[in-house]
Amino acid sequence: MLTLLEIVKRTADFFEKRGIEQPRLNAELVIGHVLGLDRMQLYLQFERLMTDAELAEVRNGVRRRGAREPLQYVLGKTPFHDLVLTIDRRVLAPRPETEQLVERIRERTESEPKRILDLGTGSGAIALALAQIYPRAAVIGVDSESGAIEVARANARSNSLEPRVEFIESDWFDQIDPGDRFDLIVSNPPYLSEREWSEAPPEVREHEPRSALVAGDGGYGALEIILEAARDRIEPGGRLFLETGMNQHARLMTTAHALGYLEIESIRDWSGRDRFLVASGRKPED
Repeated sequence: MLTLLEIVKRTADFFEKRGIEQPRLNAELVIGHVLGLDRMQLYLQFERLMTDAELAEVRNGVRRRGAREPLQYVLGKTPFHDLVLTIDRRVLAPRPETEQLVERIRERTESEPKRILDLGTGSGAIALALAQIYPRAAVIGVDSESGAIEVARANARSNSLEPRVEFIESDWFDQIDPGDRFDLIVSNPPYLSEREWSEAPPEVREHEPRSALVAGDGGYGALEIILEAARDRIEPGGRLFLETGMNQHARLMTTAHALGYLEIESIRDWSGRDRFLVASGRKPED
């Protein structure tokens, strides 16, 4: 029989051979999840012997991560901002950059928005985080995939935000009332080109929903649809926040200027890359 520590070491070695970054951390998280232990509890039990039943359960989790399935899918959940979200193959695993987008919104929003729209909500991460930050705001999240809407609604329930966040199945603005206006519109839409997707790591290319990652027109398709459609949906003084791909801002800023947006700003992420685009709607009326 093997000890828990021996299983952790063997799993970390296996993950390293499979090209997984931070193999020891991944091993501890997968094994801890299967056994219902946090990392501190795991460390305290390193010397105990594993039962055959436990080993069988661990093997399944290790096999999934070894096949380069995203860690968040194997664990079934992920932290995001101050939330814990259920995650599965119907939605993207939220990235640190998207958490940064939420922080940039908070930094640049002086007064609490009354109405917020999250386009392409996926797991509901952005919509729910903003509902938590702005407790008096009415928040709507839309997604074209029914499976994503199911995940988002479940996350609203589990984070006690269900009464305040509405999730609608919609292809961008299609199911939003034409008269609706928002103080804040935000989106992390598909923005990868076909070439970028083909070069992505297996976690992305083989397991995450392609429709949430790849856009037409070399990755610009969804971004430019949103820029055009959102222009007349923003309240005077409101803002549009977009998460984008690298090297897209020159064209997007030109498009935003041509559409009549004001105060267009390119914001870098933690790694110094142009990642977020912010554009104000028309000026407040006197």
